[in-house]
Amino acid sequence: MKTLILIVSILLAVKLNAQNYDSYYTGNTVDAQTNPTGGICLMGGATENDEAMKWFLQRANGGDILVLRASGSDGYNNYFYTQLGVPVNSVETIVFNNAQAANDSYIHQKINQAEAIWFAGGDQWDYISYWRGTAIDSLINLGIQNRNIVIGGTSAGMAIQGKYYFTAENGTITTTDALNNPYHPNLTVDSVSFIQKDYLSDVITDTHYDNPDRKGRHLTFMARVYQDLGTGIKGIACEEYTAVCIDENGIASVYGDHPNYDDFAYFLQPNCEVLDPSPEICSTGIPLTWSHSSEAVKVYKVPGTMNGANTFDLNDWQTGSGGIWQNWSVTPNTLVEAPSIAPNCNLSLLELKRDFIIYPNPLHDELNIEHNFGSFQVEILNLLGQQVLFFENQKKLNLSNLDNGSYIIRIRAHSHIFTKKIIKR
Repeated sequence: MKTLILIVSILLAVKLNAQNYDSYYTGNTVDAQTNPTGGICLMGGATENDEAMKWFLQRANGGDILVLRASGSDGYNNYFYTQLGVPVNSVETIVFNNAQAANDSYIHQKINQAEAIWFAGGDQWDYISYWRGTAIDSLINLGIQNRNIVIGGTSAGMAIQGKYYFTAENGTITTTDALNNPYHPNLTVDSVSFIQKDYLSDVITDTHYDNPDRKGRHLTFMARVYQDLGTGIKGIACEEYTAVCIDENGIASVYGDHPNYDDFAYFLQPNCEVLDPSPEICSTGIPLTWSHSSEAVKVYKVPGTMNGANTFDLNDWQTGSGGIWQNWSVTPNTLVEAPSIAPNCNLSLLELKRDFIIYPNPLHDELNIEHNFGSFQVEILNLLGQQVLFFENQKKLNLSNLDNGSYIIRIRAHSHIFTKKIIKR
């Protein structure tokens, strides 16, 4: 009888209907218990990259694949089970029809039995509002921590995987709207605990990056995290048809069809060579300024190839192969991309950061600077980025002639730049 069940189950795709969810099953109904090798697969949307999907399936080590989604049906079942040539025990797609499905014990069991979980595209707010703070995200995180399951997703399924994430709670947002107002009602960035993974603990992702409406808004996501939480933030983004596959050692391999197509992934980080790389201006109703002399954000742009040969090391965020370095910056309403070199995040810079103090802020007439730089230059800029005062090698600055309001102080020393917002009252 067991043999008959096994034979029939391999050939049968079963759709199970429930009020709160739909389940589509293909393969062996007897749970396989294998030893997955973990990892993360981030895909930028549109058609999946087959080679990246093979990487994802191989890391399940012949186990059970679970697809979680909030719209659509069983499109992944045969693709994962038969079309890629990677043996797996089963593929099951569960479509959440509402938030109540998160309480269903059948879904909990399937998460606990999965060696790989794939998040489909759709609307990321559905995933967040249905799963966050429920047994679903808790069980997924336990599977990552205790059973080393491999996790992946495309489009919205990629967007939810960083520690920080754009929720799309109020709908999407364009680059134009984001740059014009970093606190636009649609720019909803959150850090409430959700999907937890090594190497993405300080990352916010974005997808469909060949769309010109994505790059500037992604930088604004990062600026908001920096402004609101006072913490360093990095970004990973993929163009459509492109995937970033991160192994257990933190090496990100980029898959795509370059040079036949412009398939790129992007790794973004605030420039560690700038003493304070936080945004100069990130305020409600005011266009974002994140420039630091056009060197605010370092970006490693990597072409995706069929064999995933081009890589980036997420341990140091400096070591890569096959890509090029760029500087990205934002002046009011404008995103600028320029060629660059790899950042040099050395100890001497960290010491400069530690030893640098300006006070008081807010100030009345005088601003003090304490540091051990040697020679340096100071510019005082208005919020339009225009220089209003200049000092050289002065640690006590007389600002009595300035009108009350907000300004930017920019200090240059030892080829480094420190920029900070100051307020005069």
